[in-house]
Amino acid sequence: MAAERLVVVGGDAAGMSAASQARRHKGPDELEIVAFERGHFTSYSACGIPYWVGGRVTDRDALIARTPEEHRERAIDLRTRTEVTEIDVPGGRVRTRDLDTGTEVWTGYDKLVVATGARPVRPSLPGMDAPGVHGVQTLDDGQALLDTLARTQGRRAVVVGAGYIGVEMAEAMLNRGYEVTVLNRGEQPMATLDPDMGRLVHEAMDGMGIRTVSGAEVTKILTGGDGRVRAVVTQDAEYPADVVVLGIGVEPETALARAAGLPVGDYAGLLTDLSMRVRGHENIWAGGDCVEVLDLVAGRSRHVPLGTHANKHGQVIGANAGGGYATFPGVVGTAVSKVCELEIARTGLREKDAHAAGLQFVTATIESTNSAGYYPGAEPMTVKMLAERRSGRLLGVQIVGREGAAKRVDIAAVALTAHMTVDQVTALDLGYAPPFSPVWDPVLVAARKAVAAVRKAGA
Repeated sequence: MAAERLVVVGGDAAGMSAASQARRHKGPDELEIVAFERGHFTSYSACGIPYWVGGRVTDRDALIARTPEEHRERAIDLRTRTEVTEIDVPGGRVRTRDLDTGTEVWTGYDKLVVATGARPVRPSLPGMDAPGVHGVQTLDDGQALLDTLARTQGRRAVVVGAGYIGVEMAEAMLNRGYEVTVLNRGEQPMATLDPDMGRLVHEAMDGMGIRTVSGAEVTKILTGGDGRVRAVVTQDAEYPADVVVLGIGVEPETALARAAGLPVGDYAGLLTDLSMRVRGHENIWAGGDCVEVLDLVAGRSRHVPLGTHANKHGQVIGANAGGGYATFPGVVGTAVSKVCELEIARTGLREKDAHAAGLQFVTATIESTNSAGYYPGAEPMTVKMLAERRSGRLLGVQIVGREGAAKRVDIAAVALTAHMTVDQVTALDLGYAPPFSPVWDPVLVAARKAVAAVRKAGA
């Protein structure tokens, strides 16, 4: 009996995790695995690219968890520099193009994994494709940016967007010795936070020497006589630039899947069931940044592009495609980031998310420190907590502070997953010693204040 063929589209976290896990379940005699990746690299940490660009990580290869050669040694037929251009679902095949030779071929499949990831948002504005304008999503993108920096004489960098990618790339450019301006069309940086918490990030970035302009809608990019970028123009001003980094965010890379008739949701991500199988398609799975996932707090699908989820999706897909069984239950929306010494974290719902879900809620915001106030080096920390008005169920937490602030959000992530109330959170037995926290951890202080707000609202 001939072996089944599993075809994987995309060679990073979700795709190669799926391929590797499927191989653990079935050997080459039972399951042939063919994976296509249009770039040069596989199984790498895209989240580490800003730190590589900024010089904190000096070796690009340190970001690569497993090379193409290592995958091939595990009986996975991995073909790099090969782009899938069409999925023929009725015919059970994919069309590919060799990006070096232009050769196109069809490859049949019995089972298919779509792990095409996400692409940086690049608005259709004049000059957006000029040399010196960079989106940063893949290792190839990071290398292209570093090549530009090596050729650039000027030291003015403009970052468009102030989300996770934007603030991390602002730090990277600052570390490279550039004069950095961040243009943000929103009210405050980090739209994943409520504006009152985003204001703390804004103030901190200004204090670091990063010029942050809010309400700045980019209208075009100007180029010089050599065709390279020379300035970014907004509705109100013009900002000189020797290099431009796009940190506007990412979108699911689902054009290929949509053209094949696969279902997508409100955020343009592929829709799957709990086993990561594409809805309505028995032998097609999808995972990583190209899918939408269930928000366990709001009870609706959303697009959350994170490497942590992508690797878990791959594990689930590989188990199922290899004949086993696994599910991915959903997420609570936990994410952390930093800009220089400032740590930023969130999990669960923002105020606007809670409103959109039809929830009535209270908020509590407290200021504390990362260690006992008398301990040398204690740094400030702000914690904001949302709780459902009637039940007291925890809905979300946001934290902005210095060393030791961000990972405290994991306490809240576990509490959200367990559907705990803020009253229950106050009783958590957290570790304490003066170098690590005050006797009442900041998360517990915020929970106590949230309990009081719930009781007041009920009264």
